[in-house]
Amino acid sequence: MVRRFVCSWRCGRRLILGKKFSFSFRTFHVRPSKSPQGLRGSILIKQSYSSIPQTESPLQIELVPCLKDNYAYLLHDLNTGIVGVIDPSEHEPVIDTLNKKNYNLKYILNTHHHYDHTGGNMELKARYGAKVIGMGNDKHRIPGIDIELFDGDKWMFAEHEMLVMETPGHTRGHGSFYFPGSKAIFTGDTLFSLSCGKLFEGSPEQMHSSLRKIMSLPDDTRIFCGHEYTMSNAKFALSIEPKNQDLQAYAAQVAELRQKSLPTIPAILGKEKSCNPFLRTFSSEIRRSLKIPENASDAEALGVIRKAKDNF
Repeated sequence: MVRRFVCSWRCGRRLILGKKFSFSFRTFHVRPSKSPQGLRGSILIKQSYSSIPQTESPLQIELVPCLKDNYAYLLHDLNTGIVGVIDPSEHEPVIDTLNKKNYNLKYILNTHHHYDHTGGNMELKARYGAKVIGMGNDKHRIPGIDIELFDGDKWMFAEHEMLVMETPGHTRGHGSFYFPGSKAIFTGDTLFSLSCGKLFEGSPEQMHSSLRKIMSLPDDTRIFCGHEYTMSNAKFALSIEPKNQDLQAYAAQVAELRQKSLPTIPAILGKEKSCNPFLRTFSSEIRRSLKIPENASDAEALGVIRKAKDNF
């Protein structure tokens, strides 16, 4: 039976804020420390944040490549041993990773209903007895859903607070999951590095509003998105804002990572603000490139950029 997850605290609507990959997994240990930065390019990376309360246990995040270019994410609380997975598009690679680490899966979280984000739900639920968690306004399309979440809800993964953000645009019922203590957000197909999701069910206005929510978070927030699209996204971004020096530097970094078969995720929100065209609808260079009128709204500009990206 589907049950509504009732939380004792809600933040405001605006929120204060088949094929397998050939590259290796990346693991992130998020724990209290004086050092705010990790070393990119390593297989095992310890990313630390001094603002995390000392009472909070470390949260490990591991990328699990699925299908052609999807990412599922294993969450592991190192103190309690509780394990969850976000957006398992297929069950085999998730089970393989769990077996190698001798983990038992307790939670399955879905950002939206598309099969390449939920395809592993039922097999994983049957094997481990895991609870499926998703957005309540899309409950009829989330396979095996047990717990419904809504915009502004707080949900606890072990000792880690997760804030739920309704982020429609790609789909009507899309959500994003923000872990403020770990400075990490799981955006599914709403926000990618250097792009946003296609507007299958939503409008440019909805997507713009969703991206504004995410942009309100701290610049050092790590973005864990649903796909490894960054290389192709960089080519498009450069085609419409070629003079953006931050973008040029980031595109070179992305090319180097992909040449080494390393993932480009997680992205960093501050970097996205300076490089991602869908977060830069105000850019005069982008507007000139796509002949977007100066008086067009940011949402209208986003719609034009999205159509250009679809046809790129």
